[in-house]
Amino acid sequence: MHYTTLGKTGLKVSVAGLGCGGNSRVGLGTGLGESQAVALVREALDLGVNFLDTAASYGTEEVVGKAIKGRPREAIVISTKSHINRDFGPEPMTAAEVVANLDTSLRRLDTDYIDVFHLHGLSRRGYERAMLEIVPALLREKEKGKFRHLGVTESGARDPEHAMLLHAADEPSWSVFMLAFHMLHQNARYALLPKTREKAVGTLCMFAVRNIFSKEGVLSKTIAELAAEDRVPAALAASGDPLGFLVHEGGASSLTDAAYRFARHQKGIDVVLFGTGNVAHLRSNIASILRPPLPEDDERRLNELFGRLVGVGLDLPDRVQRAQTAR
Repeated sequence: MHYTTLGKTGLKVSVAGLGCGGNSRVGLGTGLGESQAVALVREALDLGVNFLDTAASYGTEEVVGKAIKGRPREAIVISTKSHINRDFGPEPMTAAEVVANLDTSLRRLDTDYIDVFHLHGLSRRGYERAMLEIVPALLREKEKGKFRHLGVTESGARDPEHAMLLHAADEPSWSVFMLAFHMLHQNARYALLPKTREKAVGTLCMFAVRNIFSKEGVLSKTIAELAAEDRVPAALAASGDPLGFLVHEGGASSLTDAAYRFARHQKGIDVVLFGTGNVAHLRSNIASILRPPLPEDDERRLNELFGRLVGVGLDLPDRVQRAQTAR
């Protein structure tokens, strides 16, 4: 495993971070029982992964808590989160309710402290309320030792220009950002990542691989739509394998391999988060994240073709889409 320092937190973290949400939810979303999910997290720890990212809304905090039992707590970095609105909707939570969520996370994780506690999916519109009401209350809890560093995650498809994080970068309270970045959504590298490097904010990459690179037919359909809008060359849509140029001897072994390597070696990204529901997939993802950068010609072509795209391939987990549709 390779390790790096997570910005100004000083935490030594694995460059591959186990994401316990998404559709897989460390196997809970794909049919595994709790004990099997716990075993999967432990397998990740055995392979050198020490960064575990969960959230109240993922339903996996208890799995993480059980997986770390018997392990040196100081060797594991736990990240979890709370929304500031109820049920993915517009109704706001009070500061006291967010603090209660922190306490519940501590109980579910069965730990004395959380390494990084995030406000989850914060919008630009909700940012000022968070700074006025929520953050001061959380910082008082931080002084009590309940968590070590305050982080914030963006809302992906609802903020493709990274407006909230660009604004938050000037606020010293934040130590860690979680941002969306992948081969067809690279705009963070132009404005946001230079700013996080300047401010020594730790960065966690989500969306490195989503349905667009892992679900059959999604990439081709997306490229066809982009070509119809004249956002990518028409020849790309006609090829039948629009990113096939990445897979070759000396290049990537697969599209997923290319996606993880592209994100891992982006200047300014500390940890690439990946999800999984089985051991083979776990090992494959880690291996990709640990491989060298893509060949320069391949990376240059990716940047030329897709470097200015915004908001492509930022699908939310199925359960979140269902919850939003039901409202």
